[in-house]
Amino acid sequence: MTSRRSLLKGAAAGGLLTASPLVARFASAQSSAPIKIGFQQHATGIGAAYGRWYGRTTDAAVKAINEAGGINGRPVEIIAEDDGTDPKRGAEVVEKFANQHKTDVAFGTLFSHVVYGSAPAAGEQKMPYFVVSEGHHVASGKLNRYTLQPGITDVKSQVQAMAPYVSQNLGKKVTMIFPDFAFGHDHRDFFTAAIEAQGGEVLEHIAIPPTETSFTKYFPKIPRDTEVLYHVMVGPAVLTFVKELGEFFGPSSPEIFGFIDSLEAVDLSSPGLEFLEGTYFWEGNPRYAQADQTSFDKNFRAAVGVDENGASVSDPADVSTYAHMFGCWETLHVIKAGMEAADYQGPQDRQKLIEAVEAMSDMAESDAHPQGPKVFNGKTHQVFGKQYISRVEGGELLRVHATSIEDTLYPDEVDYTTMTF
Repeated sequence: MTSRRSLLKGAAAGGLLTASPLVARFASAQSSAPIKIGFQQHATGIGAAYGRWYGRTTDAAVKAINEAGGINGRPVEIIAEDDGTDPKRGAEVVEKFANQHKTDVAFGTLFSHVVYGSAPAAGEQKMPYFVVSEGHHVASGKLNRYTLQPGITDVKSQVQAMAPYVSQNLGKKVTMIFPDFAFGHDHRDFFTAAIEAQGGEVLEHIAIPPTETSFTKYFPKIPRDTEVLYHVMVGPAVLTFVKELGEFFGPSSPEIFGFIDSLEAVDLSSPGLEFLEGTYFWEGNPRYAQADQTSFDKNFRAAVGVDENGASVSDPADVSTYAHMFGCWETLHVIKAGMEAADYQGPQDRQKLIEAVEAMSDMAESDAHPQGPKVFNGKTHQVFGKQYISRVEGGELLRVHATSIEDTLYPDEVDYTTMTF
């Protein structure tokens, strides 16, 4: 787990701040005390692979922000707590940030059931809670004004943008396999509606517990007239899931469209994955550097220590969660921009911070937003951005389609700005 640390190594707490060679760039700030960001990390539990890379990305982003002068002239310090990918522990972590660590904001949560469990605590503690998830929980209006998702898109916008490509290129009769919790239910509900809007239908919904370790018993439920198998799976057994899927179908299978969640942190060259050749995946950010790679993606990879294949530069077998972890980098840069717009000085300015983020709109593709341009909806607290479809070719993921931001938009379901603090 990422441990509590800052680039100043506790110098401020020990009264040594003025002696630090790094402090000159922070000297003009009204306060030299660090901005404390509580990082709610899935260090253990079914989200551990994501938590590891979310931690590395968070460290890299904070390093970049501090080297550029911090936030409002103050250094940023990350205080990490493991939530075990558990909703109850998630709420406890948020309360710990507020009452023990006295952090300025909380940040980082991925798994949607943990977001649901933690957001009420954020509201009670009046703690700005920046989640890096994909569930539709924030934009649905089910949470509170203190919870925002400004650095990564949600499932509803993703599947809405994917459905036309699936129906036009792969088929209209779909069987869905998804994890049996909130994130999977978002896929079930929103993709079903999206494919029906394209004249297609879902023949079968197959929900699987996210803690399952063997999947063969579920596959006979797939109807024989399925044209497209849509899969999204999470957790430590994703490699087993994909291998068993290939063993079940053998050389004959329907078209297969997966969300990369089923293969995040998994090496495509792993034995048993050969059958994936020619299948399709949604990617929030393409794992493999593409032929038209931007300088922003190149700089981001260098900062987080990821090579052109999406693996750690120090270990090619250590594959990143590249389709998701950019959200930590971008969210931290949104927090920075929001605090600077609000002239944030301390917890007394949390309301000003939220209002400043709510006022944001266009986010240009840049080193701060390397995944691509985005539009933030201050009313729904949700960001919208491009989505990518890749095809497995020669054992690599080659991008074959990119949506527009307009493809991902949907009508507002809430206006958080009308809610009181």
